[in-house]
Amino acid sequence: MSVALSIVDAVEEKARLEGAGRISEIELVVGRMAGIQPESLKFCFPAAARGTLAEDAVLLIEEREALGSCADCGSTFPVSFYLVECPRCRSLGVRVVSGDEFLIQSITIEEE
Repeated sequence: MSVALSIVDAVEEKARLEGAGRISEIELVVGRMAGIQPESLKFCFPAAARGTLAEDAVLLIEEREALGSCADCGSTFPVSFYLVECPRCRSLGVRVVSGDEFLIQSITIEEE
């Protein structure tokens, strides 16, 4: 619930600065390793948005696959944990390059 409340606070603040009367859509990007469950967020969002400019907003969530990149062989591959072995060369020099992000991609606002 706290994540949903934080999203509503952030988008409502931006919408008010832009002179919006309401927020009609919120688009998020959530990586699979961000520690956020999209289904839980979708469930909590209506309660978090009640009584705000985002009350009737559509919440769109793009889930990003987690990818790792091997520093030794340059291979890129799906990962599900931060400490992984490269499937190609067996190196442990793997860095997560996507899938841990959590951001508000865009908001659609309507004028008053």
